[in-house]
Amino acid sequence: MSFSLIEACKKRKRWPKIFGLHSFGDPGCPISPSGPFRENVRFFLQEAGEVEDYDVLGNPLWCTLLIHDKTNLMAPLYTVEEHVYQCSHPFCDHCRCVGWSGHFVSKRRYHFIIPMDNEWHKPLGEGALDNQSHLLHGVIHCNGYGHLLCINGVEGGSKVLSGREIMDLWDRICTNLRARKIAVEDASRKRSMDLRLLHGVAYGHSWFGRWGYRFCRGSFGVTENSYYEAIETLGSLELDVIAKDLSKTKYHKEIKQMVRYYRDMSETQIITFRDLLRFMLTVKSSRAPVSKITATSSASAPPSIKVTGVGFIRPHPMKEKYARYKKFNTAVANMDSRWPTRRLEFAAQVIVDALKENKAVQSGSGGMTRQDVRDAARLHIGDTGLLDYVLKSLNNVIVGSYVVRRMVNPSTRILEYTIHEHGKEFKAPELEPEVMVHAEHQQVESSWVPGSDVYSDVLYLYKNVLLGYPDSETVDMAVQAILDSRHFVKEWPLRDEMEQALTFICRLKPNFVDIKSEIKGLPCGEVVVVPLHATVADLKKAAEAALRDTYCIAERLIVTDIKELMGVSDEEVLFGLIQSGVELCVRGIAIDLCTPLKYQGGSDNWKVRCECGAQDDDGERMVACDICEVWQHTRCCGIDDSETVPPLFVCTGCCYSLAPSKVESGFGMDCADSFLIQADTNHLLEYGYG
Repeated sequence: MSFSLIEACKKRKRWPKIFGLHSFGDPGCPISPSGPFRENVRFFLQEAGEVEDYDVLGNPLWCTLLIHDKTNLMAPLYTVEEHVYQCSHPFCDHCRCVGWSGHFVSKRRYHFIIPMDNEWHKPLGEGALDNQSHLLHGVIHCNGYGHLLCINGVEGGSKVLSGREIMDLWDRICTNLRARKIAVEDASRKRSMDLRLLHGVAYGHSWFGRWGYRFCRGSFGVTENSYYEAIETLGSLELDVIAKDLSKTKYHKEIKQMVRYYRDMSETQIITFRDLLRFMLTVKSSRAPVSKITATSSASAPPSIKVTGVGFIRPHPMKEKYARYKKFNTAVANMDSRWPTRRLEFAAQVIVDALKENKAVQSGSGGMTRQDVRDAARLHIGDTGLLDYVLKSLNNVIVGSYVVRRMVNPSTRILEYTIHEHGKEFKAPELEPEVMVHAEHQQVESSWVPGSDVYSDVLYLYKNVLLGYPDSETVDMAVQAILDSRHFVKEWPLRDEMEQALTFICRLKPNFVDIKSEIKGLPCGEVVVVPLHATVADLKKAAEAALRDTYCIAERLIVTDIKELMGVSDEEVLFGLIQSGVELCVRGIAIDLCTPLKYQGGSDNWKVRCECGAQDDDGERMVACDICEVWQHTRCCGIDDSETVPPLFVCTGCCYSLAPSKVESGFGMDCADSFLIQADTNHLLEYGYG
């Protein structure tokens, strides 16, 4: 699975440099940096890397062996130096999505990769730079700005390294090489929970926040202020208020029991939802022994439920065979619904038909996830509220001649809907902790009791409090704001540790008015280090060399002046003239304005103006109006992520200008109605409008 010391040396025919995985990146290991990242990374490869005898898509790579302190297994850390002139994708999509579209295109970017365990003994493949299954993959541009692309620990399939170990290593590497800013798109999940939501509520920051990553940019117009307000709103929910608000739900008893259990366990007061989640995650991470619930603690369990000694609720074996199913048309008669019975029955039949069709073409149980069932039913029913209401009610019910059940697939651990002919023998698969079990007169949505599995308890709260809070627009908006905030960044402050040197950030300011730079933001400055006795002329030469070495646009740059030192003689000594660590504006000639490799966002001047407030690409799916050519989020336009973008799309503003009577009468308020407007607009386009 991994290199042993002797095996590694035999394969390479020489003794390589080996470093401890848990100390690699500490001060002085492997290097003691003194300059900017572009210089440190070269020194790093010289001191710690071993040049491989092959390349990746024409790019050279180095390998460093890291030995695990406890297992003595060695993991290869590969560093690939990618040159943008030879790259098929010279622009950085990650920079664009995180808000760095206005940065100049860097000449080189360095990929740091630790492959999956079973790939450690193999060469790095040609698709390695696009592979998302690595244990670690981070890329840093030669200007010190970079992106953490993926972390896959034990949850991601590793048998050796945990996510925390890998993240610690990455953070030390960035610190040792003097990275400036590293961004990450947080899509981390655990047991179907988005950790940016769970950890945001529990700790006030994302999972990456423990390493100093903070809010960088939100999608759909979410600002930093609204993000932290959302976290505070959810975290400060009082448990007594939650219990009161959930008193009419079917799971309020389980949640009250759960709150009481962890309050009794804690030595400190648990008042808010944040207090509860933080304590539960602490219990899980510390692996503290949790007392198990005995049968006496569940005296209120329904007759067909048996509480075992290990604290799990299971159907009584003699009752499962004779479990009774309720007919859907009987159940809907007791539903307090705003939809008539015939519409509920029709929606249930559409869902059953979708399940039957799926089962006919799929092997095994033929189960479908909730989203798949919903998408299939939406082809026939446009009211998504009706669909959600019926899907929530379909469990152990008879629709026509079929029984509809929902349970967790033991292999994928995802909740699925299945159907079976009523009256035929049915053998249920082994149930998972999240499985919903049916009692004679009570549906118990949890198959555990508090304390038996802390993460199952956390998942229960996540689903039923955060995602299922009843009739609260404030909670719903706060949850959505956090889920729409995926981009986080860590910034390392500029360090001036050399006593006999001055450090500056020199920002290149082209001598022309560039609309794109005004919209997308100014390019980042480059770190320049000069001796303490350097003159103004020395600083100009150092800035010129640094910018030439870093950016494609500055390939032949000649620095003519520095704005902050205008009128100062080139022979003047810098010490005492200007303070170290300040930012300087550099101007020059021979800037390559014709190169396509100018901005990381590319040369497109496409316009973004969405009703959510977004004015730039945030990585979410967008659609352009065929008349005004302004891009907007498909979600904000009423187009679901599962739906295809219509071949002709006209935004609401253009619809109003072309067909105001339609808009005023109510058309254009949702996706289906907008198509009617677009059909009329199509006739107008034939006559040359737009």
